[in-house]
Amino acid sequence: MKLIGIEEHFLTLEIRDAWSAIALDATDPSVAFHSGTIEGRLLDLAQDRLALMDETGLDVQVLSLTTPALHDLGPESIDIAQRTNDALAEVVAHHPTRFQAMATLPVSMPEEAALELERCVRTLGFKGTVLCGKVGQRHLDDPSLSPIFQSAQALGAPILIHPRVPDAAVRAAYYSGFRPEVDAAFATYGLGWHYDAGIQFLRLVLAGTFDRMPGLRVILGHWGEVVLFYAERLAAMDKVSGLAQPIASYLRKNLYVTASGMFLPHYLERAAAVVGVDRLLFSTDFPYQYRPGHDASRFLENCGLTEQDKAGFAHRNWMQLTGEK
Repeated sequence: MKLIGIEEHFLTLEIRDAWSAIALDATDPSVAFHSGTIEGRLLDLAQDRLALMDETGLDVQVLSLTTPALHDLGPESIDIAQRTNDALAEVVAHHPTRFQAMATLPVSMPEEAALELERCVRTLGFKGTVLCGKVGQRHLDDPSLSPIFQSAQALGAPILIHPRVPDAAVRAAYYSGFRPEVDAAFATYGLGWHYDAGIQFLRLVLAGTFDRMPGLRVILGHWGEVVLFYAERLAAMDKVSGLAQPIASYLRKNLYVTASGMFLPHYLERAAAVVGVDRLLFSTDFPYQYRPGHDASRFLENCGLTEQDKAGFAHRNWMQLTGEK
């Protein structure tokens, strides 16, 4: 059964150097995670990556730039994004049966980002894009960022909201007081990343984004970034939200959910109950959750879904979402 991982990451030397040029590591502790073996795997887009895909049982990786992407860069990110996307298109062209791509966008320049997304989808054949939470001080529901979402809806291109580190003030208030390495882990992959990504999606819902753009499709990783496990509590806001539909409707109509390497059948069961089996997508969150020994294919085999629903989870749901034949 063909297995497509839709949240599989890469990095380029140019983007790594751009982060260094603005001393991003001083404000975003996740930058330090991209070192050693992890950095090597992020940078490699050739045979070594393919071999690791084979080891875990993954047939296709949908490549996307790792967090924090270009969110902290200014106008210079326009050219960086274009060069990154052109290089990624060459990688896909060399291995068309093994790689697909998500667009890298100059998100601090929304109009230019919308145009770059259109170029990537219409000209380069990319499948969608990834946004890593806030853009400077702007949440994703900020009206200035609307051109990106409008472009995605018009193109039928999904947007994956990827975690990024919360603001420094939030980290100081809630994720500090331990050893520095514990603070960093707590604020990122321990918990902070996932709350932040889930909150960004909920802000889009509460801001009426999906009422204005009903065809917009968003993906959350890590089985819904905590959101799905509080669906009943979120529904309590229906009486005050002023939205056109109950919050549960947006979870079923506008949201897709992917595993991000968290291979837990009871999480899958909860996600299926909230969004439906036709909105489950597979991913390994390479290279962060990489595990050899056909770990990905083994989880698929034992996940508890029917054979038909397994096929949807493994590849068909993604193909239908992106219009792939």
